[in-house]
Amino acid sequence: MARLVNDGGGVVPVSRSAGEVAGVKAERVSALGDPLSPGDVVVYAAGRAHVQGKPSKASRDAFRQANRDEPLAAARLASSRGARRFVFVSSIKVNGEKTEGAPFSERDTPAPQDDYGRSKWEGEQALRQHAEQSGMEVVIVRPPLVYGPGVRANMAALMRAVGRGWPLPLASVSNKRSLVFVENLADFLALCCTHPAAANETFLVSDGRDLSTPELVRLMAEAQGRSARLWPCPVPILKSGAGLLGRGSMADRLCDSLQVSSDKARNRLVWRAPFSVEEGLRKMAE
Repeated sequence: MARLVNDGGGVVPVSRSAGEVAGVKAERVSALGDPLSPGDVVVYAAGRAHVQGKPSKASRDAFRQANRDEPLAAARLASSRGARRFVFVSSIKVNGEKTEGAPFSERDTPAPQDDYGRSKWEGEQALRQHAEQSGMEVVIVRPPLVYGPGVRANMAALMRAVGRGWPLPLASVSNKRSLVFVENLADFLALCCTHPAAANETFLVSDGRDLSTPELVRLMAEAQGRSARLWPCPVPILKSGAGLLGRGSMADRLCDSLQVSSDKARNRLVWRAPFSVEEGLRKMAE
C-alpha cells in the first residue's frame, strides 16, 4: 500500500478492520464498489491463513469462502465497474509443501496438500474463468513465506527465540527455503498493476536468495545484535521429537526445502528485489 501511495497514483485501501492503511483512510469491504472506475486495477491480498486446529468440513468451507468465493465476488464487482486488471495474491502452497532438487516454477502442475492451498488454487481457477468471460485481465502471484514488520506465526516465534538467546537444535539442518520480504512483494505487486506483460500471467516471486534454516537463524541473530546459539541434532530425531510434542508441521517447515524460481518475473517483467534479505530481517527486527 505504501509503495503504491509513494508512486503518486490514486489509491483506495479497502479493509475489514483497519481504519487507515499507510496513512490513507480505508473503506469498508461493503463499499468496495464505490471507488471503482473504468480502467482501475484491484490488488486483492485478503484471505484466510494461519488457522490452527484439525481440518474439518467447517474449516474447509471457511477457507473456500475466504480464498475462493470472496475474491471471485470482488472480481465480478470490479469487472462490472470497468476495472482493467485484478491482481490476486495467492500462495506457493498451490504448488505444494516442499521441493526436492528443482525449485517450483509456474510450469509445475499444482499439487496443494492442505485446505488452505486447495482453496487458493480453487480461487485462482475461478478468477481465470471469470477473466475469460469478462475480458478483465487477471494476474496471479504465488509468494512463499512473507516476512517483515508485523509478521506472525512460526516466523515471529523463531525471531523471538533467536532474540532471547535460546539454544536451538537446528545446526544439522541442510535445507534451502525461499522467502520474500514484504516490501519486495509490494514492489512486485505494484509492477504487476501496470506492466503490459503481466496480463493474465502467473508469477512466483522471492527475494532471490535461498537460505538454510541455520543461515536464517544466524541472519536473524545478526539483525538483533546477538549471536546465534545452534547445536546439532540429527534431523530424523528432531522431527520425531517435534511430532511427539504436536509440532510436526513446524519441524517440517524448519527442516524441509521449499524453493521457488523467480526467473519468469525477472525475465518477463525485468524485476529485481529492491531489498536484500539482510535489510528485510533488519527492518523486521526493528
